[in-house]
Amino acid sequence: MFGQEVERIIGGLCAAQKLERDRAVADLNVKIKNFSPELIQSLQKALLSIVSDSASPWESKHGSLLGLRVLVLMSEVELENEDQLEVQQAALKVLTDQEVRVRQAAGEVLGSLCQKDGGATFVSCRSHVLELVRSNLDREMTDDEASRNEHESTRQLMEKLSAGTRERRNSGDAAQIFHDTAGWRNLETSMKCLEHMIAGAGLKFLAYIDQDLLDLIFEALTHTNRFVRETGFNVCGALVSCGAYEGAELLESNPMFTYGDQLSRQLGQGLADNWSQVRLASSVATRKFLVSLPPAARERFFSVLLPRLCLNRYYVAEGVRLYSQETWRQVAGSEGKALVEKYIDSVVSYYIEATAADNHAVREAACACIAELALKIATDSVRVHVPDLLHSLTVCFNDDSWPVRDAACVACGNFILCFPEEAQGTMEELYPLFFTNLQDNIPSVRQGAAIAIANIVRAYGKDVLPMIIEKMKEGLKGVENQPSETERYGDLESGPAMYGVVKRKRDNDMDLHSNKQMFSCGSLAPKMGRGGGGCSDCRYRRPPQLWERADGYVYLINELAGVPHAAAEVTTCLPILAEAVRHKHYAAHITLLETLCKTLSHLAKGLGKRVFKGHLYLFLDAIFYALECENALTSSAASQCLTQLSQFLGPNILRGRVEEHNPSYLKALDANRFIAPL
Repeated sequence: MFGQEVERIIGGLCAAQKLERDRAVADLNVKIKNFSPELIQSLQKALLSIVSDSASPWESKHGSLLGLRVLVLMSEVELENEDQLEVQQAALKVLTDQEVRVRQAAGEVLGSLCQKDGGATFVSCRSHVLELVRSNLDREMTDDEASRNEHESTRQLMEKLSAGTRERRNSGDAAQIFHDTAGWRNLETSMKCLEHMIAGAGLKFLAYIDQDLLDLIFEALTHTNRFVRETGFNVCGALVSCGAYEGAELLESNPMFTYGDQLSRQLGQGLADNWSQVRLASSVATRKFLVSLPPAARERFFSVLLPRLCLNRYYVAEGVRLYSQETWRQVAGSEGKALVEKYIDSVVSYYIEATAADNHAVREAACACIAELALKIATDSVRVHVPDLLHSLTVCFNDDSWPVRDAACVACGNFILCFPEEAQGTMEELYPLFFTNLQDNIPSVRQGAAIAIANIVRAYGKDVLPMIIEKMKEGLKGVENQPSETERYGDLESGPAMYGVVKRKRDNDMDLHSNKQMFSCGSLAPKMGRGGGGCSDCRYRRPPQLWERADGYVYLINELAGVPHAAAEVTTCLPILAEAVRHKHYAAHITLLETLCKTLSHLAKGLGKRVFKGHLYLFLDAIFYALECENALTSSAASQCLTQLSQFLGPNILRGRVEEHNPSYLKALDANRFIAPL
């Protein structure tokens, strides 16, 4: 009777398809509570025999290990010491199995044993597991060796896969392919096994934490392989969770406190890692570490962890950013501003260090954080650091990455507004940078520069306004000299086309762009330095077009309209602005029209109804031209512009002004009432 039931369970657990194995595990979880001790004993022996048999398929080993884990955790019948030892030895044996899923399942089994015996399993197999980790860590290679090995492994794999299309492959070929492409052998799965055992033992694992164990884990945190570092921080997360238990006072003997300085330094390095996955794993471990400590004890580690947590709230990777924001709320609560002011020296030091990071996303986040210091932190706390912060932002103004340049520009504008006297000495250097960004190839950079220049006007008033207005008028008038579309490709060589295409310059030769280092925008590898080599390097930006410069000044007019003492000067520029958008001899004129339509309602609100109504007629032709434009973005912007102006001025006033200017526009205006988005 037992034999048939055992055979049925084994058949499901050892099925070739994962879905069937998962169903069998779920079914075993439900029914095991009704199993007799004899049936459990028979099932355990059958599963152990499969795991111990080297000839068993990996699917059978995997399913059997999952079944053993259920027996350990869910069975109401306690395993005898001898039976538990057999399970432990079987799991240890397959920790070096060729199949990664088998190794992972073996680690889960050992973790379940630690959960049942409070960590005694870890004590008995500690040397074996830690030696696996240590021996694979010792395989660390240099970057050149790793690159060569990766290239060679990929080449061999492709050759084998190509050969497989010409002749039938057997299981031995597949095994060889696996061997050639294996990364760090069993290192990652051995680390995961350690994590499972720590998590299984929980609070009782505190007694097993010592310097040797920490040194081994810390070595993994600095490994060249990012997946190993990520797993290492997952282990740290499990380790620090052992100290998190309610109702217990912090004792000097608590390892989380005893080794806290070492842990915080390692976590701080992870929070600044170049890879987002590693940064997120460290963020998880950091939250667990801080939450495991009473509030009074956390501040001991704030000088290291607080600046990095603060910066990661602006990190480009959404997972890291959102997780760090929630961690900040949990740790700082309503005292975040006070904590930053208290540790302002450490915060500023790290922000400046981050502006020099190889990761352009870190530099961008650092600029955003520096801007936050100017806007949110007490000026007396920041004032002494203003020269150093402005110097770092000035360097970032010439960054390879345009998002960094944009963030640095906006941050400088905020600092000038908050610290006009301290920033006065750097303005000679900053003015050219602001106006360079105002004509950048990227629209959002132009908009950011306009915001920053408006802050300069707010800070220095009429001392700088005449110079800015003069540049604005010059930039808007320059559109008439914008080359037409026929001259767009004037930088290409003349002469007959080669092979039916335009003859390229030498710098577009395919040989110069083939078999070269590839850049990954998602992983930020290889490193994108601050001074050259990136896809957005300032040295490789094309010269700005005249219409782009004018587009930047359209944004600037919009921003200056909200500055009280600049409204009169802005009004004098409106006829010049209207004349600039009338030029339609170049293809990109629809982009300039789109910018006008997107900003006009805000400009109107800045100047006020009385002033703007007297100049509305200047822009009606441009708005209705854009409304009928075939470009969907430009047409949509014009539609929304009419809707917003109608709400601001009143529908009857707008209709009357349109009818007075050109009655033929009324049909389009009335139709816009029904199609314009709310």
